[in-house]
Amino acid sequence: MDQTSSRRGFLGTGAAASLASGLMVHSSVAAAEEVRELRLGIVGCGGRGSGAVNDSLSINQGVKIVAAADLYPAKCASLRKSLASHGDKVAIDDTKMHGGLDGYKRILDDPTVDIVLLTTSPGFRPRYLFEAVEAGKHVFAEKPACVDPAGYRICLQAHDKAVAQRTAIVTGTQYRRQPSYIEAIERIRKGEIGDVIHATSRYCTGGIWYRGRQPEMSDAQFQLNNWMHFIWLSGDQICEQAVHNIDAINWLMGDNPLSAYGSGGRFTRPADSELWDSMSIDYEYPGNRTVSLMCRQIPGSAADNSNVVYGSQGTCHIGAMNAGSKILDRDGKVVWQTSGNIGAAYQQEHKDLVDSIRASTPIVELKQTADSSLVAVMGRLAAYSGQRVTWDFVTEESQLDLFPKALAWDGDLPAPTHAIPGRTKLV
Repeated sequence: MDQTSSRRGFLGTGAAASLASGLMVHSSVAAAEEVRELRLGIVGCGGRGSGAVNDSLSINQGVKIVAAADLYPAKCASLRKSLASHGDKVAIDDTKMHGGLDGYKRILDDPTVDIVLLTTSPGFRPRYLFEAVEAGKHVFAEKPACVDPAGYRICLQAHDKAVAQRTAIVTGTQYRRQPSYIEAIERIRKGEIGDVIHATSRYCTGGIWYRGRQPEMSDAQFQLNNWMHFIWLSGDQICEQAVHNIDAINWLMGDNPLSAYGSGGRFTRPADSELWDSMSIDYEYPGNRTVSLMCRQIPGSAADNSNVVYGSQGTCHIGAMNAGSKILDRDGKVVWQTSGNIGAAYQQEHKDLVDSIRASTPIVELKQTADSSLVAVMGRLAAYSGQRVTWDFVTEESQLDLFPKALAWDGDLPAPTHAIPGRTKLV
């Protein structure tokens, strides 16, 4: 057996683990054991990609970034330059920087890459995930896992295959590794606010970036560059951003919702954007528990990024980012509170991934993130169509597949359209 095969054998050994509970993994590697080097390759060298690489290199010893791919080759070079402070942890040769729609394949085919970081726009996520698992790679994948039911089913296949072959998949749902979230949910589950009755969840911000079309751009080039504004690539704000809050609620509830009913609209988006700029969804969870989700991107509007859980004996406020969490009794008295640290949570997900590989207990948590992503899709479909949408429909009946059947860099794509309730049909 050659060195590469032997090394792969070591990296793929062990029982698969899951973070379905949302708790951090505390895998231990004996202090005396030699720390084996793990080599990273990244697909998607934008802001989230550079953040993920920085987090992994900062918190892990014995890791090195050796390859990069992006639609735009210049972004690979920019990423390499931005990582200079990490010294010899950065070893991306010019020959290991790949561009274009097929550049990701060079990363998956590279036998020196152990862990692939998938940080492209979300529309590519399911297919890239599946191909990475088929290539025998360990994976870090950003959220959301999918933007439609077809992608969800691909994710489930990738999850099962990773479990079977004992390769890891950790996802960018950092709140599951943030102590202020973990302790709040533990306390709720222990009954400190009584029975959970209802929750509100908000992801309301100002506007978001927009990249206009240049005269020389094909349809594909324009949409790929302006990806947030096209549903096949972003899934709308509810999938691309609010999935963080949805994932926290799903984790708290311990189940997927039965149905979604919602509304929303668009007031400030550019004419060639498919996005809505506000959405409000009511989810019904098993046990007669309900959740009201609101997400919004409107310039000049008040921001709110939080979750409030209402129980029969009190309420729990779970704040996003660094806001921390607190529990109030029925009289409004604070009985427990803690601070938040989102930066540490971002790094912890990368430490858990590497530790689980080295301890031969690879984490495979794709299904829980795919579930939360499909809950976001279910809410979007409910709002877009004006219909009540059930979990059974999106998992068993819907045939919606937004990914283009033929995608080429210079290719044509359908003109942008936005959903209109009552006209937009459930598929």
